[in-house]
Amino acid sequence: MTQSVDLANAINTFVKGCKSDGTWDAIKACCIMAAWDGLTGALYPLKGPAPTNNNFVSGDYNRETGLLGNGSTKSLNSNRANNVDPQNDAHRSVYVTGAPTIASTNYYGSDGVSTSGGDNLFTYSTNQLSGASRGTGSGSVEFTINNQGYTTGFKGISRSVSGNYQVRSGGGNNTINKTSQTPDSGDIFVFARGPSSASLHVNARMSFYSIGEHLDLALLDTRVSTLMTDIGAAIP
Repeated sequence: MTQSVDLANAINTFVKGCKSDGTWDAIKACCIMAAWDGLTGALYPLKGPAPTNNNFVSGDYNRETGLLGNGSTKSLNSNRANNVDPQNDAHRSVYVTGAPTIASTNYYGSDGVSTSGGDNLFTYSTNQLSGASRGTGSGSVEFTINNQGYTTGFKGISRSVSGNYQVRSGGGNNTINKTSQTPDSGDIFVFARGPSSASLHVNARMSFYSIGEHLDLALLDTRVSTLMTDIGAAIP
């Protein structure tokens, strides 16, 4: 009983904290993919639509650390279209508990990054983190951040203006000066860039994702990181 109460308190504290920070309303789709008794609970949305499960099974789930991708077939369709969020008012984030081991694989994305207007965040060569926000042309590589591709913790992108956006990983923000394009209409996928087998699925383990409008990434990072610490403390 104490464990259940502790886990419930951790999630309640997270929600109340986001409301206090002013980030809660900007979160439109979100799953805490840890803490629950099984896979069904991990895919029950905290907010927004339930994701569609593509090939995850119960053995992929760890109550403390979340879901493990396989780098080839496993992904979640968030069922939130990339263009539902305004062109210059959007964020996406994940929390990585087990670092990926292969390059050019997506933590999240929409297939439009291969044409125009897509969003994604992915590993790149030599441990670089790369991605795009409402990318232009083949805009999947709008930036590279060294030594952050194969790391754990909170990672996210948030855009509030046309001319630039913020990328957060490793506890710090980076400003990327890229002008936004009209967002593509594909659904945002987690653990992959899109629905096809060629969409560069990641083999990371992740315990959280959020999608929605612009918010303060540093504030969300603090809340999610605390949540994951509290979940770990509640589970022996």
